[in-house]
Amino acid sequence: MKKLTILLAALSLTACAVAPQSGSVYNARQVQNEQTVRMGYVESLRDVTIDKGQTGVGTVSGAALGGIAAGSSIGKGNGALAAGILGAVAGGLIGQNIENNMTQKRGLEITVRLDNGEMRAITQDADEVFRTGDRVRILSNGRTSRVTH
Repeated sequence: MKKLTILLAALSLTACAVAPQSGSVYNARQVQNEQTVRMGYVESLRDVTIDKGQTGVGTVSGAALGGIAAGSSIGKGNGALAAGILGAVAGGLIGQNIENNMTQKRGLEITVRLDNGEMRAITQDADEVFRTGDRVRILSNGRTSRVTH
């Protein structure tokens, strides 16, 4: 029983690992690739929420842990079964809420007026401070673009 609980807890933690979408983080495939650099000024900023999506692992692992904990510690027979069901429902809701909080983060939609007058909007993690009027660079590799100072 303890092994199952530990396995479910480990699985729920692996579901929380999400890749950053920061202007300052490069994955291994992006290193040493040429990027186009365009210069401009921050025209506007808008706070957004970046939703990395839910896998369902939080709900399933929470339900399993809640069902096991409640069912094995409360009552016997039908009482244990009822407690296990209630524990599973409560654990599932808690697990879903935890996963939701882990997969949503603050982001910025940054609108940049390029030096040639064109406008571009890029959304990324809000891990760097930008202000309207800041001189910035847009780095693009044809698929991914990021705004940096």
